[in-house]
Amino acid sequence: EARTPTEPRATPEPRTTPEPGTAGGTAPVAARSLLPPGESDRLGERLHHAVTGFVDAPRASVEEADRVLEEIAARFADAVAHRRRTLRTSWQEADGDRGASSTDTEQLRLALRDYRELADRLMRL
Repeated sequence: EARTPTEPRATPEPRTTPEPGTAGGTAPVAARSLLPPGESDRLGERLHHAVTGFVDAPRASVEEADRVLEEIAARFADAVAHRRRTLRTSWQEADGDRGASSTDTEQLRLALRDYRELADRLMRL
């Protein structure tokens, strides 16, 4: 299905899921952005400025868009690496008690679910 650039994206209904390794805390999955909102807004403004400046300075606009994309990619890679470290910590801590208790299995199940959700989100990009 084709979308015009001005059409809003369909936003999935937020749902809450327990964070692995926490005491039942929840966070909306759909609201967990890999980039902080302020940073996303700032980068969006820079890109918008590049687009609106195209008529007066086409080359400078494209160069700025390139720099914005480079920064987004770097921030995104950092955010994914941080999220992966958090996920890894959640299941490695579960491995600390050498017993195979149901709590450990539950932590591992939650970690696996979170890995799958993150991988699915990345593959949809």
